[in-house]
Amino acid sequence: MKPAKQVEQEIRRWLQQVVIGLNLCPFAARPAQEDAIRIKVSDCGDQASLLQVLFDELELLREISTSEVETTLLVLTDVLQDFDGYNQFLDLSDQLLIDRGWQGMFQIATFHPQYCFAGVAGDAAENLTNRSPYPILHLLREESLARALESYPNPEEIPQRNIRRMEALTLEEKNELFPYLFTE
Repeated sequence: MKPAKQVEQEIRRWLQQVVIGLNLCPFAARPAQEDAIRIKVSDCGDQASLLQVLFDELELLREISTSEVETTLLVLTDVLQDFDGYNQFLDLSDQLLIDRGWQGMFQIATFHPQYCFAGVAGDAAENLTNRSPYPILHLLREESLARALESYPNPEEIPQRNIRRMEALTLEEKNELFPYLFTE
């Protein structure tokens, strides 16, 4: 198992080179520049422990100002390595938001090394938009997301723009940007 510091460095590299570098999320650059993205590396080994970590991270976001932490990337090193299991866990995470009354306050975006959109072939380039070095639960504040969307022209075009960007990558670029997928 890799040390948490190394995992965090890999996530920061992915964030800078892929998410921000390819402008997949036009809202990520500002909090990254302001050092307001929390990266929490979790080595918990079961879903019950993960639910507790998820709860704790959401509580932290609820209690802390956006100037300190805008958003959290909860990185999973030992649990939910299989995409199907990861997808099933999302029902539990959504239920946590409902049970705590946090719907409308938080949203959980998803990233996984094996990410595959429903109805899309596993090797389709568009899956790269959500493929990360490790499974990640991205904890977003709904209020911040709404503010960002208000000031961004045509946000509904972001997914199609991202798909075109992924389809335009050369094999060399894919190897550079996604070494955990394309190189041994």
